[in-house]
Amino acid sequence: MIRLNNLSKVYSTGEVRTTALNGINLEIDAGEYVAITGPSGCGKSTLLGLLGLLDIPDSGDYWFNGQNLAGWTESQLNQLRRGRIGFIFQSFNLIEELNVFENVELALEYGNIPGKERKEKINAMLEKLAISHRARHRPSQLSGGQQQRAAIARALVSGPAILLADEPTGNLDSAHGDEVMKLLRQINAEGTTIVMVTHSPMHAAQASRTLRMLDGSILIDAQMAA
Repeated sequence: MIRLNNLSKVYSTGEVRTTALNGINLEIDAGEYVAITGPSGCGKSTLLGLLGLLDIPDSGDYWFNGQNLAGWTESQLNQLRRGRIGFIFQSFNLIEELNVFENVELALEYGNIPGKERKEKINAMLEKLAISHRARHRPSQLSGGQQQRAAIARALVSGPAILLADEPTGNLDSAHGDEVMKLLRQINAEGTTIVMVTHSPMHAAQASRTLRMLDGSILIDAQMAA
């Protein structure tokens, strides 16, 4: 599904140059559940952003479903990302002015989906994630676990092939964090590829594969025991 060849990313601030990623070579197959671990500042979130086409590398090639994305415009990358890549963030990134239903609906904004079908998709996803009873509530009226469920519903409602999660349990207590991890395992078992950044060894161990990063490079790439 994804292949990175010698991918690098450098950030410059004045005269200071910081290498965030240094010659990353990586393949991710459809259906995998990959955890990315490592200390703060090692390049985990930078790598996730590049995988999600939220940023572009300074050098190297990114292949997505057999297409080399090198040289693609921002508009082309946006078009590719829509409906194919879902995102879950530590801070949920829900819009307070919108209720849960409307937040999830944002993911279908550019899909040209008829209103009735769109409503059915949203309701089915909210039901699946056990949050349909909160459809008309705003984010501030939800618990942290409920907010993350709403964010996951938004990420999944368009049926993406890959789900990228950046510290998805970082703002949750252990009980709600365990609920989210259970959901991610279920989503992966149903066929969605997942790449997750986490500081938690316990959560990383639930993935089928773990990448350990250090100083912008992949130090360890290990398959987890079944």
